[in-house]
Amino acid sequence: MFHKILIANRGEIAVRIIRACRQMGIKSVAVFSEADRESLHAMLADEALCIGPARSDKSYLDIERILSAAEASGADAIHPGFGFLSENASFAKYCNECNIKFIGPSSDIISRMGDKSAARETMKNAGIPVTPGGKGVLREADEALLEAGRIGYPVMIKAALGGGGKGMRISRSDEDFTENFMNARREALNGFSDDSMYIEKYIENPRHIEIQILADEHGNVIHLGERDCSLQRRHQKVLEESPCIAIDADLRERIGEAAVKAAKACGYVNAGTIEFLLDKDKNFYFMEMNTRIQVEHPVTEMVTGIDIVKEQIRIAAGMPLRFKQQDVKITGHAIECRINAENPEKNFMPSPGRITNLHIPGGNGIRVDTHIYNGYKVPSNYDSMLLKLIVHGDDRQEAIAKMRSALGEIVIEGPDTNIDFEYDIINNEAYQNGDIDTGFIERFMQV
Repeated sequence: MFHKILIANRGEIAVRIIRACRQMGIKSVAVFSEADRESLHAMLADEALCIGPARSDKSYLDIERILSAAEASGADAIHPGFGFLSENASFAKYCNECNIKFIGPSSDIISRMGDKSAARETMKNAGIPVTPGGKGVLREADEALLEAGRIGYPVMIKAALGGGGKGMRISRSDEDFTENFMNARREALNGFSDDSMYIEKYIENPRHIEIQILADEHGNVIHLGERDCSLQRRHQKVLEESPCIAIDADLRERIGEAAVKAAKACGYVNAGTIEFLLDKDKNFYFMEMNTRIQVEHPVTEMVTGIDIVKEQIRIAAGMPLRFKQQDVKITGHAIECRINAENPEKNFMPSPGRITNLHIPGGNGIRVDTHIYNGYKVPSNYDSMLLKLIVHGDDRQEAIAKMRSALGEIVIEGPDTNIDFEYDIINNEAYQNGDIDTGFIERFMQV
């Protein structure tokens, strides 16, 4: 087992990993930017090192600074969390070259699965259903226009190396295609330093279903059920839950088996997520693979009782999985709301600033993952998420009731937040009836 793990991240996920390390008897090293001197993760870790100014490219995205911090602290492993360098193949490669264990898959797998076009081909060859799409990377609008016509509108334009909803556009005709393609390509170049694009058939208002998988280096692969991540705004998730009420036992088994097959097809090791689109006829299609832990992993932990971060660490240390597929049981229902420092009334404009009053809800089946505290100053430099509020109930109705209660109790004064926005979703009749898909938030905001 590892002696000391450096967490190459910030905020609530850094706190989450530090706590897992504590429970496993592993020392932790936090890195922080000058903007994060007051952050909880820098206080909780056994050691904390400042790695640069507020700008991400000079701190959390600076591979050299992070590796130097790992070597200076004597860390023998690095956990990347999510975002930042978590899916950077070069970072994983450099960690290996420095004899520091990267807690995640190999650089080769990150590279192959990060290229959405290559990932599609891998899954297609393995017999995993994929959405009808283009045959490879596209960079020129004229060529892409022809490909869109071949596939048939509507189409989804995507950055081949993208993520987080960036570099994505929906086109419904030749008339809007070229503009959408050029805008998506420009966004991809700015966000990922790569303007490779690909096109696939756009499935109208599907459910966004993801399957959590765990795979060790001994060939064992299991899945931990599904999460329904359909509630999104601009391709960014707002609320997640597990299990999905639209999936019965037979479909759960089939889509779970497909996810395991997909992980084996690419030789995956560690925790990862296979994302699918589920259409109205209950057909599912591979969308992409995330080669890291997900923001919404707690809902899976709540319904399975499996600590995914600890399993990541054990797998990276070379240990075999402690569970077989038949050991995984889905119990009850879990919901997660992402609470952000943003103003929904002002087009979700970020709202940094000092927290002047804070009350965190509690009780049986209520979990809060956060890095904030009373007096904490929310910086303007990073993602606006303040906390994740997760509840678990015996069934969906009880989980909704618990979430309603918890959202009504939580107090965050100072920055604007989306608490009322989440509360309104939970109380929405269509949501309560399970009538949700990826177009739900758009319809909800038009009412």
